[in-house]
Amino acid sequence: MTSSAVYCDNPVSLDDRRQWFESRQTQGYPVLVAEDDGEVIGFASFGDFRSYPGFRYTVEHSVHLAPQARGKGIGTELVKALLPLARQLGKHVMIAAVDGANQGSIRFHQRLGFVETARMPQVGKKFGRWLDMVLLQIQLD
Repeated sequence: MTSSAVYCDNPVSLDDRRQWFESRQTQGYPVLVAEDDGEVIGFASFGDFRSYPGFRYTVEHSVHLAPQARGKGIGTELVKALLPLARQLGKHVMIAAVDGANQGSIRFHQRLGFVETARMPQVGKKFGRWLDMVLLQIQLD
């Protein structure tokens, strides 16, 4: 856990990841996987943004890449593939929540058409310091 991409202090266990995967399946949400020669090098998914009924048309996505997969367009292809899947499920907006210091991820999302809509100072804490979150969104329909 050397990155602030996810505001979690503990490593994710295999059991944690299985529960996450099963939750996505139960909710009918996709999990896309990128592999290279049989090795998983990235994945992307989306899920409910908030649990209240008024947010049922909004999802938040996540995309994660192995270090060796970064900068090769794999993340772009994964997120591009998520967009029509969200549309097919009747979703209206997709949210990206990005660490405020991660300018590369912010630019990545902007290149895909996401627009910054909020900066939330000091809403997370990791590595003994407060972290800012940037919310970006793209309208799907």
